[in-house]
Amino acid sequence: MIGSIAGVLTTLAFLPQVIKVLQTKDTKAISLGMYLMSVIGIFLWMVHGYRIGDMALFIANVVTFCLALVILISKLKYK
Repeated sequence: MIGSIAGVLTTLAFLPQVIKVLQTKDTKAISLGMYLMSVIGIFLWMVHGYRIGDMALFIANVVTFCLALVILISKLKYK
């Protein structure tokens, strides 16, 4: 239960940033290095969750990966 709540909160934490970036196209204040490392780390957590068969871990990280990837791509696009 605690893991599920944590997964939902940390996943949804990316949503306001995604919305703001897509609306404003302003990525000046976003660190490219931080988002690059985050996307790679989230991807690795996603792979780990899949490999150990933990669907909650896997699904939370799939969604988080997609959201973080939108921000990373926007950072590169609107540089």
